[in-house]
Amino acid sequence: MRTDSKQVSASERETSRREEPLALIFIYSGEFAERVIRNLINDPSFCKSCDLSCDSCKYGVYSHVRNVRAAVELPSPSDLPAFIDFPEKYMPKNIPHADLCVASGLHKDLLLELPSLLKKAGVKGLIVPIEDFADVPSGLAKQVEEKCRELGLEVAFPKPFCSLKPSASTPTISRFITELNVGRPSLEISTVKTGGRELIDSAIVRRSAPCGSTWYVARKLIGTETRTDTLYDVVAKAHHTYPCTATMAVDPETKEPILHIGGYVIREEVEKALKTAKVGRQEKRKKV
Repeated sequence: MRTDSKQVSASERETSRREEPLALIFIYSGEFAERVIRNLINDPSFCKSCDLSCDSCKYGVYSHVRNVRAAVELPSPSDLPAFIDFPEKYMPKNIPHADLCVASGLHKDLLLELPSLLKKAGVKGLIVPIEDFADVPSGLAKQVEEKCRELGLEVAFPKPFCSLKPSASTPTISRFITELNVGRPSLEISTVKTGGRELIDSAIVRRSAPCGSTWYVARKLIGTETRTDTLYDVVAKAHHTYPCTATMAVDPETKEPILHIGGYVIREEVEKALKTAKVGRQEKRKKV
């Protein structure tokens, strides 16, 4: 029996697949998914939070436009019947090859139909960000999760999206976080001591919230005193002002507004970065 010397082993094929960029599709309704897409592709007309003081902190730093294979907008739930007997009527007819789907703002019956459609298309995982519990109640999330498990799909319901962390049990979803550097934020901070105060000298975004808000928070941190009350105030204002679009209604599961949870996430990450911050000392200016 001849053995072709050019035959590619299974491990080599797997390595080759891993080197390919993660392929994403978005199936959505509403504005939130569009914000995430525009942040991922680093649309230069997207972030206007700094207005005239914009220093283009994020533009040219990254672009994941190659990863986004399709963005399919479905009808708004408000334009559809309360109950849909034949959801396939409203679903995409063709889904391009992709590794992962992000679904946001969908009618509940369309979201329930989605896992079967993704499985047929060869998609490996599904992320359903929850920015408003009314869009994805806990009972619906449980049904979708059970369906995904039955079909062998990875699934995550981050509440809010900026709470998403890597997990060994969801390798494809973890690639979304580690390769695109989005999910639960991560920062690198340096400080300087001057006049008896410690100020934040620089804030580097290592991983951003999917909506891009971490870049704005990092920009506002520069020059901020590290005293807890001052720090908390700056982080909270920046997080709200960006703005965070998560609901202010109290979530029945967490007993907190989801917007507040997002605020706690970025605050915790700023505090974590400060614990390992490099501390410098500002040189005194010589009198001329």
